[in-house]
Amino acid sequence: MAELEFWFDFASPYAYLAAETIGPAALEAGVAVRWKPFLLGPIFQEQGWRDSPFNLFPAKGRYFWRDLQRETRRLGVPWQRPARFPFNSVLATKTATWIEPDERLPAYCQALFRAGFAERRDPATPTVVSACLRAAGLDDGPLERALAEDGGQRLRADINRARELDIFGAPSFVVKGELYWGNERLAAALERAWVD
Repeated sequence: MAELEFWFDFASPYAYLAAETIGPAALEAGVAVRWKPFLLGPIFQEQGWRDSPFNLFPAKGRYFWRDLQRETRRLGVPWQRPARFPFNSVLATKTATWIEPDERLPAYCQALFRAGFAERRDPATPTVVSACLRAAGLDDGPLERALAEDGGQRLRADINRARELDIFGAPSFVVKGELYWGNERLAAALERAWVD
């Protein structure tokens, strides 16, 4: 079966849009999706950014929030602007790395995205992460592993892999070694999965 890697940071609203739409689109295209949560912060820091570009550049930020209102309405995706942007996604992402990559990982990721962008809950808190695990039919095992002393080892490996793939933003889709950046590139990435 054709396959696509879906790379995302939980703090990215555009990745939230992709998380809400990728399942049906991939199913229709006959493409399997590997969900790959990682952190953009270390990659941004290497580019000299200490904050989201949507905060660093005011005109871009104003456009960004208006565009999200339009896109969520167009896609029928629930939306509330988060109280803090970007929110800290380290614990949520560490936790995701300790979930086996079956159907429970996408369910957890979608619950986490909705907590941050539809319900205005803080995904940085263990109570919200725990609730998202339960929504995905999981216990707190992945959260406990994430909180352990070596709980970030898988996340560090995933960030290094994102660097190797030259990922610089989220969402990103990797198909046959080729990078597609941005939610609007999902259709092209799915199409590429079937091209030799």
